[in-house]
Amino acid sequence: MELRVLRYFLAVAEEGNITRAAQLLRLSQPTLSRQLKQLEEELGVTLFHRGPHTITLTDEGQLLRERAQSIVALTDKTVGELKRSAHELTGEIVIGCGEVRAMTYLSQHMSAFRALHPNVKFHVTSTTSDLIQERIEQGLMDFGLLTEPVDVDQYDYLRPGIPDHWGAFVPDDHPLATRETVTPDDLRGTPLILPSRASVRRLLINWFDDNAHDSQFNSLTIAGYCNLPGNGANMAANGMGIYLCYDLGNTYPGVRMIPLSPALDCETVFVWKKQGMRSPAAIEFARYLG
Repeated sequence: MELRVLRYFLAVAEEGNITRAAQLLRLSQPTLSRQLKQLEEELGVTLFHRGPHTITLTDEGQLLRERAQSIVALTDKTVGELKRSAHELTGEIVIGCGEVRAMTYLSQHMSAFRALHPNVKFHVTSTTSDLIQERIEQGLMDFGLLTEPVDVDQYDYLRPGIPDHWGAFVPDDHPLATRETVTPDDLRGTPLILPSRASVRRLLINWFDDNAHDSQFNSLTIAGYCNLPGNGANMAANGMGIYLCYDLGNTYPGVRMIPLSPALDCETVFVWKKQGMRSPAAIEFARYLG
């Protein structure tokens, strides 16, 4: 498979129409169709369901799209790193982050680093810790700002020392909305929205089991899961339940953030791979933080 043809395939998969994709790629429609047919013959599979006006991906096409996106992204990242200036530090540093208070620490250090190296760019993506670790392993991200618990044995890392505090987004019209804190017993029998990450939910399990009176986590009413505070707060405001998450100081309409009692705190850790090639910019940033 040629990288050029993978880019053709991704363009067609995105557009769902060969004619439009050919126009974007500045190719003739017959040329693009021929390239796709040759790719299918090379792989020995059918990649598209071809309709009169649109085409859709087969299961094999969906798999190739997922792989091709990673291949093309990693290739583009590598090319950008190799084209750096011989005299100035340049390039792009890719960081995955959860929505945590330690982002302030990271932002301050990114700003200070760019003052020293103005030709370096930072690409920050907000997503879950599990996906960040996967992309670091694939080489698609250089660093990750992760919430504990994290197995740090496979990483070089540092801890910013800025903990996050758990709280509950409670709807304004809920009986608990006037409370200064909420306890495990307060939440029994109330629909709850929990974080999507399984390892983080285990922290909540321990908090419930250690602090409730005759209440077990499995007896709680779970209405759903969400990994972004804004979406979770919206779900809570519209009657889905009480959303348990970090208190980042954000406010959202229709809900009030109330701290948990006893207090539940969580640390963050900034990680990067121990082994494997990293760009000069990423290596220098790690050294700068060190």
